[in-house]
Amino acid sequence: MPLAEPHDDHLPPEDLVALDGAVSNPDDNVVSETSGASDPTVTGDGPGADPESVQSESAVSESESALPESESALPEPEPTLPEPVRQRIVTLTAAVLPTLPADEVPVPLRRVAKFAPNRRARLGAPVIAAQLTADPLFRQRVTARVLADAGDLGAAVVEGTAPAAADPVEVAALAYLARPRGWRELIDASGAAVRAEADSAVVAELVREAEQRATRAEHDRAVARVEAEKLRDELARVREELGQLREESRQVARNLRETQARERKATELLATERGRAARASADVDAELRRARARLAEAEAAAGVARASAKESRSVDDARLWLLLETIGQAAVGLRRELALDPVDKLPADFVADAFAEQPGTAPASPAARARDTDDPARLDQLLALPRAHLVVDGYNVTKRGFGDMSLEQQRKRLITGLGGIAAQTGDEITVVFDGAERMHGLPPAPRGVRVLFSRKGETADELIRRLVRAEPAGRPVVVVSSDREVADGVRRHGAYPLGADSLLRRLARS
Repeated sequence: MPLAEPHDDHLPPEDLVALDGAVSNPDDNVVSETSGASDPTVTGDGPGADPESVQSESAVSESESALPESESALPEPEPTLPEPVRQRIVTLTAAVLPTLPADEVPVPLRRVAKFAPNRRARLGAPVIAAQLTADPLFRQRVTARVLADAGDLGAAVVEGTAPAAADPVEVAALAYLARPRGWRELIDASGAAVRAEADSAVVAELVREAEQRATRAEHDRAVARVEAEKLRDELARVREELGQLREESRQVARNLRETQARERKATELLATERGRAARASADVDAELRRARARLAEAEAAAGVARASAKESRSVDDARLWLLLETIGQAAVGLRRELALDPVDKLPADFVADAFAEQPGTAPASPAARARDTDDPARLDQLLALPRAHLVVDGYNVTKRGFGDMSLEQQRKRLITGLGGIAAQTGDEITVVFDGAERMHGLPPAPRGVRVLFSRKGETADELIRRLVRAEPAGRPVVVVSSDREVADGVRRHGAYPLGADSLLRRLARS
């Protein structure tokens, strides 16, 4: 697998650095001509240079500068790497990617550097291999950090030697990245070692299978001998059992004759018992007929009881109807006696006269009712109650539903939506805003919607509680606010608190 441009052993250090700079950035003439002096990270002159990286890169440059000049004419092709060596090179590069500064990571690898460690080498292997091949400067930066992490083994590889006990795959991977003198021989030796290990494993597997087959054959022969002994013993035992069976057969014949005699006696006893069972069955049938007669009498008595209970319920229903009719007539008479005329103002109108600062606000009309959850279906159920009064905490709802608008647009959108609900349900609706945010010149509220602003020094929450306290006991009052303090306060006065999301969903559905 060609991962990078082969090392030219015949170039001097200055030409080698210039060549690497030209390959990594062909459009940057400064880098190619000045041998990377403009990159402080590479030369180690910059303020953020890593001492270990600079030392490792210097070692790589020194090892490359010592190569003969006979090979500088034409670059040799990349060696064919064994698969374990290729995987190890990609793994080492992926491990050091996050440690490189952002400007030293090639653009195609910046996204790979953000992958999780277990995915970086697996998913980014093609891109990493391409960059190691095409960008010698990037390969040198990676090599500096890999050699620093490898310690003594990295130093030995840079010197062109490898400990005999070292992993040949690790040595070949470090040699490919560092490219000291004789690095191709190290890679070839690693490939030979990997192939030798594979061949040894195959031979060992074949030997193990042959030994297993020999063991199984020996075991089968032993089993066959044991089975033959067992069969001979079994034959002797069968012959002995055959003699016993003949004797038992004669004994069974004698027992059969005795059993037949006992069977005749049992048949006679059976006939006697059948006669007794017939008499007992006749007695049971007579008792069953008597029980059925008693059951019929009980069913007749139950019918009479059901008829009596039905007649009692009819009497109770007549009494209940008469009582309700009397209560209704008494209510009509009381209304006539008190001479109560239909009222023009509702309790919330008196609170509005005291606290509303908005001129020209339309009178409130019947409206909605709420609940303890954010389900719009529950809000519809409460709005269906007779004479319900819906009180809305204005800015609490608008800032939760459409807070990106201006305050004027929030008020206008909420009041318009409440006008649609008032037109659909005919309930009384009051929306309360803080007076500090009040805007003069607010357009008239839709029919059925009352708009109130709190006075200076008083919050909308206090005005909402005053509205709830002004309502008579027993009237369904619904307060829409996500403020826990407001919800707890109105619940103590018998109102139904609902979250702002229930009204927002109801408005979105409308």
